[in-house]
Formats: sequence, C-alpha cells, structure tokens
Amino acid sequence: MRVVVLGCYAPHAVKGVIAGSDREAAVKELLDKVGGTLVSIMFTRGEFDVLVLADVPDEATAIGLTMAVQASGAVTRVSILSELDMEPVLAAANKAAAAYEPAG
Repeated sequence: MRVVVLGCYAPHAVKGVIAGSDREAAVKELLDKVGGTLVSIMFTRGEFDVLVLADVPDEATAIGLTMAVQASGAVTRVSILSELDMEPVLAAANKAAAAYEPAG
C-alpha cells in the first residue's frame, strides 16, 4: 500500500535537522523495521516541512508509524494519505448513486 506522510517538525527537531541529522536514513530504517520501503523523501516549505512517499504492508502499519512519530514529540503535526484503487471506489459510488434518493 502506498502512502504519503506529511509532517511539521517541532522546533527542537528543526534544530537537529540544521545540525545535520540524516532524516532520510532515519525514515528508511523506520520503514525497514515495519516491512515498508522508502520511495522518496522531500523537504518542503509551506504548510508541511517534510513529505515521505512510502510503501507499507497495510493501513494498520501506516497508522502505527504516524502514531510512533507523533509520540516522539519530533513533529507537531502529521497527516497520512493512502493511495486508492479507484475502480472499486467508482463501482461503489455508482451503486450508491443509483440507490440514493435526495430529499425534496
């Protein structure tokens, strides 16, 4: 399952990044330990400081990773986006649309 993880570093973590902490190696090691793989990591400016694109075994692993990162105190905000297979989503949407009767 492919996921995008967006994060905002806490001030003390930014200090570590400035001091040379190899975040790519740390993220790769974390993912390796839970059966995932790092596709890419990108540092960004704007609403989030870092974007991680990764493959993980399942949704529970993805959520567990974000919980562990949040619990560390190194980030102030984490958001995870899961890639969707749109074919079954569209099939469900079409089935629901055919059955739904709007009010009025």
